[in-house]
Amino acid sequence: MKLSARAKRMERHHKRYGKGTLQLVSLMDIFTILVFFLLVNSSTNEQLPSSKALTLPKSTSEQLPEETLLILVNNNDILVQGRKIITADEILASEDNIIPVLKEELEFHLSQRLGIVKGVDDPGEVTIMGDREIPYKLLKRILYTLSESNYKDISLAVARKSEKEEVAN
Repeated sequence: MKLSARAKRMERHHKRYGKGTLQLVSLMDIFTILVFFLLVNSSTNEQLPSSKALTLPKSTSEQLPEETLLILVNNNDILVQGRKIITADEILASEDNIIPVLKEELEFHLSQRLGIVKGVDDPGEVTIMGDREIPYKLLKRILYTLSESNYKDISLAVARKSEKEEVAN
């Protein structure tokens, strides 16, 4: 079989210069930079969303927050995962200890987390970010609704005291 002019030229080139090789030094540099970038940016600090309408109580808590369902409570509204569910005035005006709208939303999130229907024995986890000025009656009703919705692992978010505040107390 007769070779084309291009094939002959490529054959001469390969005889003179040899086959192409892979430069691993450059790839190793790129992967090293990538590994350092991923290590630096994968910190274990979990940040809770901040809200200007909310002042957290101060504490000396050492435990970092975990990624759970977030309920934000201030004097005006109750928000679940950033979505307004009900106003605080409606809850306080009601005589019932269970908040039906909140219970429905909590059960929905629990079923979404587990990927199965309601009625499962696996307890849910939730973090409550409550303003330090909210009435106890409001917090009590929220906690009662959480326990009725099978949320047993409940955490309260707090702001960490500075060292100056700890020494003053």
